[in-house]
Amino acid sequence: MAFELTALPYDYNALVPFMSPQTFEFHHDKHHAGYVTNLNKMVQDTELADKSLEEVIQATFKDPAKAGVFNNAAQVWNHTFYWNSMKPSGGGTPTGPIADLINTAFGSFEKFKEEFKNAGVTQFGSGWAWLILDNGTLKVTKTSNAENPIAHGQKALLTMDVWEHAYYLDYQNRRPDFAQAFLDHMVNWDFAAQNLAAA
Repeated sequence: MAFELTALPYDYNALVPFMSPQTFEFHHDKHHAGYVTNLNKMVQDTELADKSLEEVIQATFKDPAKAGVFNNAAQVWNHTFYWNSMKPSGGGTPTGPIADLINTAFGSFEKFKEEFKNAGVTQFGSGWAWLILDNGTLKVTKTSNAENPIAHGQKALLTMDVWEHAYYLDYQNRRPDFAQAFLDHMVNWDFAAQNLAAA
């Protein structure tokens, strides 16, 4: 069963002016699609072909012989998760259990925002900033390249892509401005709350 490119959960222009249709056309239709194509070629006629994306990620992490498979599988998963981590008219302040856990873990929502933004801004080179659930506690982490919380047995609640292709057309070298716009105007707290409830 071949892996498929997941459709965006909104239109290309849904996040204007914070993210342009051109960014989605390149990021989703070229980069994300490329990872799907590469992954299908790599796992064809292997024991991984019938596994889920999560199983492929766990089976290939830290296996030098399968680094290419891991990178493409993780990037397919990461991008699908990322699209859902944003929504039109996003941002704002979360409510309910996730808000309570954020206040407990970070002291306040503003402190969380500072820590999450800092994780994205200080990730050297390409990578991701994450809000995760780890042994019942919310944490902010960052990973390089394709690495993700699944590889470490953690539950991802939210992610921000800080590979340059995620923001360069709209923000050029201003990664902090992109991270701020993500938190203030794009982040999908409903999705994070759903992930927490399912954990």
